[in-house]
Amino acid sequence: MTEPEKLAEGSAPASTDAAAEKNDVPAELASMTKATLDAAIEETNTKATSSEISEEGAEIRTIFQDPVNFNVKHPLFNAWTLWFDNPGFRGSSSAKERRESWGANLHKIVEISTVEEFWGLYNNIVPPSNLPQSANYYLFKTGIQPAWEDPANGNGGKWSIQLPREKHRGQIDKLWLYTMLAAIGEVLETPSSESSPPNDREQELVTGVILQARSNYYRISVWTRRADEWDVPEPTDEEGRASLAVAKRLLEIGRFFKSEVLGYPLDAKVGGGFSSEVEFQSHKDSEKKRGKRALVN
Repeated sequence: MTEPEKLAEGSAPASTDAAAEKNDVPAELASMTKATLDAAIEETNTKATSSEISEEGAEIRTIFQDPVNFNVKHPLFNAWTLWFDNPGFRGSSSAKERRESWGANLHKIVEISTVEEFWGLYNNIVPPSNLPQSANYYLFKTGIQPAWEDPANGNGGKWSIQLPREKHRGQIDKLWLYTMLAAIGEVLETPSSESSPPNDREQELVTGVILQARSNYYRISVWTRRADEWDVPEPTDEEGRASLAVAKRLLEIGRFFKSEVLGYPLDAKVGGGFSSEVEFQSHKDSEKKRGKRALVN
């Protein structure tokens, strides 16, 4: 059995409530994610007519009511695809070789479009704490490749944090779960009741999230479609104002990622050693090894 096949091997999904409770999802994130799921449940239940129920000869049973014999699924706002690669698995010995063989090592594991499919996936793949060094998980919106070259990512960037491997081995599984829940629940884009959700898919900033396992650290990243500067003078033209509005949305994503997903106070200093602050970097700057932008409180 190949490594990707081992990752995809699974069984029936666990109850969403039970899985969330088992992983102790932060209250704020759980509340916001639950609101998203409740909306999906209400929409699904509304669409189910009495004739459909009588034709099937059974009442509607959600995963919340019957974790095994449910007959209703709850759609996510976006479909997502999990990818995996481990360049070191094929014996690539240098960073250059790993970069050059990246595409050949990338494997699409599964696409998900419902709450139930997500938990079925999560409960049946290797957790980050057990991944070998150089392995990576990529959870991206379906149709977007986890690569700088994809048009959705070309002008974008990423929020990321680096965490020492040994110190965070016991926490990394939950932190990766929280990051995925925030992504598929679309709460990274709307971190407060005052936030306005994107009007269409092309305006959505978050394209995917990544977990990287390395010999000395883990890195979690949130990739975005844009990388506009927020530390700029107040613009006077329409284009500049539009760019600054996007930049402020990027900043909200970073703040929510640090405080509600990772659980750090906004003013906490978390860098040092193999740790990094929660930082933003455009893909173009990353490619040229230019500086990163620190999170502004």
